[in-house]
Amino acid sequence: MKRMSTLGRHPQRMLVTLAALCAATMTWAQASPAGQRESQAQRGHGRLFAPQDLGMLEGPDREAWQRPDQVMDALGIAEGSMVADLGAGGGWFTIRLARRVGPNGLVYAEDIQPQMIEAIQRRVQREALKNVTTVLGSADNPGLPAAQLDVALMVDSFHEVEDTLTLLTNIRGALKPGGRLGIIGFRTDGGGGPGPPIEERIDPAQVVRAVEAAGLAFASRDLSLPYQYLLVFVK
Repeated sequence: MKRMSTLGRHPQRMLVTLAALCAATMTWAQASPAGQRESQAQRGHGRLFAPQDLGMLEGPDREAWQRPDQVMDALGIAEGSMVADLGAGGGWFTIRLARRVGPNGLVYAEDIQPQMIEAIQRRVQREALKNVTTVLGSADNPGLPAAQLDVALMVDSFHEVEDTLTLLTNIRGALKPGGRLGIIGFRTDGGGGPGPPIEERIDPAQVVRAVEAAGLAFASRDLSLPYQYLLVFVK
């Protein structure tokens, strides 16, 4: 909903970000019986990542350029942390978060597509993880408990969100005092490597303005990832 996420060495236009919170009315309406699930979760967004294409998001080189351990270190995610993977897609980041927080922590894996939630559940079962809770959110509300999270993470999904103020306000409400929001997006200063076309990316300064408008304070910008930026905000 998770956002959420990207692939390694595939044509750029094959990469459509997972939606952390991004969705399209028409795709899921056509895919689900009578469009019964479309109305609440996906209204008002332009597109959905097709669940059958999840394999595209998990190229063998993603670990190298996504650097999940570095991201989790920057966000202060540790054993016992309560975190949310927003727009989790197929759960690539979810399982890494779950391993990091351990049995005393908890990961909320959130997405707005039921098929993505089902894919995460299958993955969690295969991995025998007991510290993951899946959440079917909606386009502007991830549906997370109030003031419970140490960290919320959005990976390459922010540019798909239409009502940023409502979504970010709801995310803010789910964070504990001092809780952190991490937003990862592809850089706008070059098109090399994985990621969507330049015109589909969002400038980090625009992200900062939107998040600050929702009441979170900008804390840091990390440009050490090969193709992406990481912005950190604090409640």
